[in-house]
Amino acid sequence: MNLDPLNILLLAVALVVFWRLKSVLGTRTGTEKPPVDPFGTKRSDEQRGRESNETVVRFPQNAPPPGQPDPEREPPAPVWTGYAEAGSELASSLERLSEADPGFAPRTFIEGGKMAYEMIVDGFAKGDKAALKNLLSKEVFDGFARAIDERQAQGHRVESRFVGIDKATIQSASLVGGRKATVTVAFVSEMITATYDKAGEVIDGDPKEIREVTDVWTFERDVTSRNPNWKLVATEAPD
Repeated sequence: MNLDPLNILLLAVALVVFWRLKSVLGTRTGTEKPPVDPFGTKRSDEQRGRESNETVVRFPQNAPPPGQPDPEREPPAPVWTGYAEAGSELASSLERLSEADPGFAPRTFIEGGKMAYEMIVDGFAKGDKAALKNLLSKEVFDGFARAIDERQAQGHRVESRFVGIDKATIQSASLVGGRKATVTVAFVSEMITATYDKAGEVIDGDPKEIREVTDVWTFERDVTSRNPNWKLVATEAPD
């Protein structure tokens, strides 16, 4: 058989390559260890257990020993934190209110109270009874409505503009009979307000002056009701 010199050269190269691969990789016997997977992404715990013929026990990651607190899971702060002093009557009242109404939180209540305060002041200045009706109790609405009617009968008008609410502080809270919740808030705001007579003359306030106004308002809600809205039930001037 005549062998082409080129074929002989290619055969020699193939033999050399085969010999080198065998020396590097060796021969598989079925007892080799599986390849290392540093990230554990290729095999599950169950697969690793079957390979080692051992039972796989899953441990919670970073779980503390039994009976010891988890340092990474701190208990939530009391609902009154930042709004009352520890051990105070106000703190206890806010706790009771939160237990009776899980949806209650001082932070969200204050934010809603600020919105209601601005809407009520603005509605009263404009004489908008419809806007006020759903925000006030019947007694407070009747008082506001009478004041609006008297003002209009005299031909007076009020212009009021909010500059901002500087502070809103919960002064007291209570839960009566397990259902009637009341919260009293002191609002400190800055606004520009002026009252004009029929002739357009300023008879109260100053359309160019920013005044600081403090109001103490009490809101009430039945916590057993599906209606989540609070209503203004009392207003008073600070001492």
